[in-house]
Amino acid sequence: MSKSIIKASVFALLTTAMLAVPAQAAEYGSHTFKVSNGASEDHPVSAGINAMSACLEDGSGGKMKLRGFYNGQLGDDAEATQSVRSGSIEMVVTGAAAIGGIEPAMSVFELPFMFASDKEVDAIMTGPYYDYVAAKMPAHGLVMLSIWENGFRNATNAKRPINAVSDFEGLNFRVMQNPIFLDTFRRLGANPVPMAFGEVFTALETGAVDGQENPLPLIQASKFYEVQKYLTLTRHAYSPTPVLMSKAVWDGLNADEQALVQDCAASARDAQVAKSRSVTTEAQVELQNEGMEVSELSPEEMDKLRALVAPVYDASMETVGKDNFDALMTELDKLRGK
Repeated sequence: MSKSIIKASVFALLTTAMLAVPAQAAEYGSHTFKVSNGASEDHPVSAGINAMSACLEDGSGGKMKLRGFYNGQLGDDAEATQSVRSGSIEMVVTGAAAIGGIEPAMSVFELPFMFASDKEVDAIMTGPYYDYVAAKMPAHGLVMLSIWENGFRNATNAKRPINAVSDFEGLNFRVMQNPIFLDTFRRLGANPVPMAFGEVFTALETGAVDGQENPLPLIQASKFYEVQKYLTLTRHAYSPTPVLMSKAVWDGLNADEQALVQDCAASARDAQVAKSRSVTTEAQVELQNEGMEVSELSPEEMDKLRALVAPVYDASMETVGKDNFDALMTELDKLRGK
């Protein structure tokens, strides 16, 4: 047998042997990640947590999953976020306001009337500005996995229907413990009262505050209709809910686990946002069925409202950071064809 034939035979055997070796399987350890959230379990955020957990279980062969904790069981948004930074809780789905003081690039979402549509929201929350914000999080001990949604915020109160901007005058409104929201409601003539979300129902029930503002699904899930009579569809701000993991926990995962966690958080956004938007319409009907009176301001009054709160932008630039504001507006201008 010639040397060339021998070489060809050996090469063929080696090639066959190499093809017979299966690709290295992904490696997953056993992980159950605790996820904190301030809303109730029937809020749309649970659709995201459930979808992400199912994705993790399916992708890891049952080794990885989430365990959701609702109603602020592990602390309010700010407390839970700090616990995630320290690594004592693995994950949190929180409001942007809870981390705005940690990372100013998130505070830009708190400005009034930033977004005109769901289309704009989706493009920003999954596009270059998302990447811009996510790149800043590891410096704060956090890894941003996705941005889900709480939704557009609307006002409720127990005193009177709000048909004009002047109807805000003198009402005590619970707002998040956030300077931008405080400034916004002061400029409307209301008396903003900063308060943790877990205290809101009791404050409304006892009359400590007259009203509050939140997205419709959260108003319904929290049963605020039991202590509030009037709902005004202002859509004055949009609230995203960042999905954050402790960097210490993230660093303890191998590359396969990290990739699966990231992919599942991103894919679960579709389920969470779809649920949020479907129940928003349903929530308005249900709130009316529960006895709430629903109103909208006329276009002229909405223009007045926007004009009144416009100075919040300039007043908030030190908090938000002009670079962050400009980065977001660059993306919005592209979407709007400017």
